[in-house]
Amino acid sequence: MKKENKSVIIWLLSGCVLLFLMVVVGGITRLTNSGLSMTDWHLVTDTFPPLTDAKWQAAFDEYKKFPEYQKINIHNDFQLSDYKFIYFWEWFHRFIGRIIGLVFFVPFVYFLVRKKLDTDTIKKCVVLLAMGGFQGFLGWFMVRSGLIDNPDVSHFRLSLHLTFAFITFAYTLWVALDLIYPDRNINKILPLRKIARFALVALLIQIIYGGFVAGLNAGLIHNHWPLMSDGEFIHESVFIEQSSLIKNLIEGKSGVQFVHRTFAYVVVAIILLLFFKSKKYSLTRTQANGINTLVVFVFIQFLLGVFTLLYSVPLALGLIHQIMAFFLLSAMTFTLHRLSK
Repeated sequence: MKKENKSVIIWLLSGCVLLFLMVVVGGITRLTNSGLSMTDWHLVTDTFPPLTDAKWQAAFDEYKKFPEYQKINIHNDFQLSDYKFIYFWEWFHRFIGRIIGLVFFVPFVYFLVRKKLDTDTIKKCVVLLAMGGFQGFLGWFMVRSGLIDNPDVSHFRLSLHLTFAFITFAYTLWVALDLIYPDRNINKILPLRKIARFALVALLIQIIYGGFVAGLNAGLIHNHWPLMSDGEFIHESVFIEQSSLIKNLIEGKSGVQFVHRTFAYVVVAIILLLFFKSKKYSLTRTQANGINTLVVFVFIQFLLGVFTLLYSVPLALGLIHQIMAFFLLSAMTFTLHRLSK
């Protein structure tokens, strides 16, 4: 790591921490059903929550006009105090998004003016800024789907929003790693790099399906393991819930859960293949550490997934499962970076 890059690296890693925090709060927002509490999207005027009782009541009255209240919460003795709780988490999620925008943009301009960024890093940072803006759009796009007729967001849009946040985090970490390890003359092992790439793709597919499960609340059914029910590896509802097998696997609760729980074995298998193949090569310390960490993290994540399912997705376990996915992606990004040319 070059000394002149230290401040830029700290900036990028700070962005990673904030992205991690935003996904954690986003998970809480989803698990507490808070995502539809703010019915409008203002870049400036809703920076802070209502500060008076009158403004709180006005916000609550506006919320009552939308499907979530009219079709669900109106029957649950839903009061202003309940509304304040769900409002807080959605507001906090958006507030962190604003902070991330400032943390990325302001220092970027500063480093640009001070000529602390080389041409290659400037290009990567411009991509990061574009990704951040697009992520904000995806958040609006997701919430909008739950404010029209159906009092829940589209699981496709939720998964897109979640997965793109993970990808933005991984790319930010990759850019930081480029500066932390500027010497590219590392121990290149092409067979391992190829397996690591497959592992990354498999992990992203699993994250996408994790978003599907969250969006459909598919973790609240078939709370058995390793079978979906007593004596059945594949529950019959996987095939009959929707009009076609494809729809069952991307729109049906049973089908989506089946793919997510089964594809976990594939992710574990590819990472174990990477681990055992790596024993045939002479690795650098960082390469070995990355692969070893991957193995530990994937088994922890697998166990968390099992217990989250068995206990019907309690808030704490659901959140820890999502956090561990972040750690697993971090280890995957680091390992692939160390195996790349």
